[in-house]
Amino acid sequence: MKSAPVQSAFPIVGIGASAGGLEALEIFLRHLPPQPEMAFVIVQHLDPTHTALLAELLQRATPMPVAEVVDGTRMVPGHVYVIPPNKELSVFGGVLHLLDPVEPRGRRRPIDTFFRALAADSGAASIGIILSGMGTDGTSGLQAIKAAGGRTLVQEPGTAKFDGMPRSAAESGSADVTAPVDELPAHLATLLASPARAPDPARPADDAVTLDKALLLLRGHTGHDFSLYKKNTVLRRVERRMSIHKITAMSGYVRFLQGNAQELELLFKELLIGVSSFFRDAEVWQILRDTVVPDIVRAHAANQPIRAWVAGCASGEEAYSLAIVFREVLDEIVPTQAIDVRIFATDLDRDAIDRARAAVYPKSIAKDVSAERLARFFVATDRGFQVGARIRDSVTFAPHNLTMDPPFTKLDFVSCRNLLIYLTPALQQKVIPLFHYSLKPGGVLFLGTSETIGAATELFEPIDGKARLYRRSAKSIRTELSVFPTTTKTLRIGASVPPQKQSNEQLPSAAEQLILQQCAPPAVIVDHEGNIVFINGRTGRYLEPTAGKTNWNVLSMAREGLRHVLRDAFALALTQKEPVVRRPVALADNGLGQAIELRVQSIRQPGALDGLVLIVFVDIETPPASVAADATTDPSAASVRAASLSQELAQLMTELQATREDARTSEEELNSTNEELQSTNEELQSTNEELMTSKEEMQSMNEELHTLNHELQSRLDELAQASNDVKNLLESTEIVTVFLDMKLQIRLFTAGTSRIFRLLSSDVGRPLADFASDLDYLELVADAREVLRLLVPHEQQARTRDGRWYLIRIMPYRTQSNAVDGVAITFSDISVAKTLEQQLRDTQAGLERHIDDQELVIQQQRQVPDAAEAT
Repeated sequence: MKSAPVQSAFPIVGIGASAGGLEALEIFLRHLPPQPEMAFVIVQHLDPTHTALLAELLQRATPMPVAEVVDGTRMVPGHVYVIPPNKELSVFGGVLHLLDPVEPRGRRRPIDTFFRALAADSGAASIGIILSGMGTDGTSGLQAIKAAGGRTLVQEPGTAKFDGMPRSAAESGSADVTAPVDELPAHLATLLASPARAPDPARPADDAVTLDKALLLLRGHTGHDFSLYKKNTVLRRVERRMSIHKITAMSGYVRFLQGNAQELELLFKELLIGVSSFFRDAEVWQILRDTVVPDIVRAHAANQPIRAWVAGCASGEEAYSLAIVFREVLDEIVPTQAIDVRIFATDLDRDAIDRARAAVYPKSIAKDVSAERLARFFVATDRGFQVGARIRDSVTFAPHNLTMDPPFTKLDFVSCRNLLIYLTPALQQKVIPLFHYSLKPGGVLFLGTSETIGAATELFEPIDGKARLYRRSAKSIRTELSVFPTTTKTLRIGASVPPQKQSNEQLPSAAEQLILQQCAPPAVIVDHEGNIVFINGRTGRYLEPTAGKTNWNVLSMAREGLRHVLRDAFALALTQKEPVVRRPVALADNGLGQAIELRVQSIRQPGALDGLVLIVFVDIETPPASVAADATTDPSAASVRAASLSQELAQLMTELQATREDARTSEEELNSTNEELQSTNEELQSTNEELMTSKEEMQSMNEELHTLNHELQSRLDELAQASNDVKNLLESTEIVTVFLDMKLQIRLFTAGTSRIFRLLSSDVGRPLADFASDLDYLELVADAREVLRLLVPHEQQARTRDGRWYLIRIMPYRTQSNAVDGVAITFSDISVAKTLEQQLRDTQAGLERHIDDQELVIQQQRQVPDAAEAT
């Protein structure tokens, strides 16, 4: 038994996107609240050969931390996690794990992989969102999240740049909300603001009564009764609808349901939501394939079809899986016998039945269906994979209510997986005997991994308890028949109906039938192949059962003398509107000649009889007895008649032999043509599969390239902005800069260079040495070459011919990887500084001369007193 998913302490939002998704992701993140109490995991289709810029680009759209997932990352609320390239993402216990992709590029479904893991790990705390993208990735994962009780949101396909993924998810019926991407955050907040209440057995009685009112309205609208379904399951899904409409009280939702047919229909689909996939629980299907189905095939009569019933088939995956398994086993065990397999697949949801009949499934089924089965039983289409005609023809889908409509009978196999878990124990006790009644002795019952037969151990014997496979015991349950469903809305012609006691209201109809049988001519109604579906009157004089296997085909049952005429008239009646009349037709009746009139007419009128054929037998008077007597008493007449009949018989034998030879020749030609067509078809099928594979790879690469192009475009915008910033910075500093490559050829120069060199934009790529400069610095090129050699910056001051001064710095040009790729030469105008410096020098020189003059005066003044004293 599977363990229940661990409920996360905070919601986890999985976001799937592909082509056009980067823009949608940025819009979505910008509209989120600043500190949401949830974690976001973004799964984007990325080019596996390039380093992703997704985390860096998304960081601009949100204040939340955005990081690329590292293996073993534990999620915390208020963070955004981005899948890295060439990896698949899973989650267990709130920890993100990176996995190497198994499928080749083009067949990978990373969104489905993560959504399924999220549904299994977080249950009702999981949230799935599908944004712009091509293909169908994410649809089945979204269904898994909804089945686990989580919420699902989808971008409105009309607003998506690429509507493939959103349209597929919306059409699957698994989206709680479909809206433009800028409105999804508000809807997400609404869904989380009114979460579904936890199951509580002690809910107030009036709350349960109010729920019953909702189910009463639902039964009145759809005709289906959900009162015997498990209350907690029904209530949980009702509350999902309440949360979408922001309704907090059950009584308010009941008022909302009244007169709202659209919401009743949506609630009905909500209650029917289920997840179906091909070969679900693969190990159980392997047991079925290896042991159970081979036993059914070996024990089955060669002249009888194998009959199976899949109850609650949803969108048909399980029914087709069963048909594939039966076909594989039949081809292995009895490849030469044409044993027919008839699988009846039923469900309450008519939309699911319609999808099942179309038999078109997304490409993500490649995770559940082996490549060998895909190639053998499926056809690749633009929308995904379609089940092949051979398998489709063996499955009949129909709406059916297991608890209200009559069951199928004489079955070899019944599959009812993951349906009983939604029913109350009392209803389960009624359904299990129903399956016993439907199966033949020794028939097999197949249940879900969480389901059992309960107390009905005397009705079934376990084949494999772990796989939930049971064999019907021989015990009769006639006493339980009174509780079985016995009502049906429609009755098909030829259907077998148990005889019931006629009420007074049925007497007029019965009397009318009796009178018709007594007065109307004998007649039969057949289908376009001649199989009898209705008999009126006594037809034993015209039809008789054939020997051997039971055959109710009127063309085979016709008596001698009538068979060939009936066959020709029947074939002609199928091609024309007017009735075909043959009169008289001699019929052998107990050795006596009997003439009849044969009328054959194709029925062309609206209703149940449309397309059928009416055959009427009318007796006519035989020739006079005297004529017959004369024919028998006259020997010459008898001999002439005998000779004529012999000649006619010989001619017929000759024509028959020629017809047989022509038929044999045509058959050989048709067989040869059929073999050629089959060979051509196989070649075309192989070519088609190769083309579809190439198309998938090209589509995947196109999505990845679109994402990469968007990332690069964003980076180009950043680089353009950075270039503008650098340009404005250089121009604002008025520093002339020239960039040279390793050959000292001009790579780039800034405005103002013309004051030093006479450079034009067309001079890019020419050596700097080819240009004369106004600088008195002949060693400029040589110093630049020396800087390239030593990788040591060089500074030099130089003067122009007109008296301006520049500080020249020559530095190595380094890339982001620290590689030297030329030199950068800057010319800083220091003329003002030089002028001020010269003025300071002149001032300093004048001060020094003044000081020297003052010292000389002082010395002279000192010398005068000294001279006087000496005197």
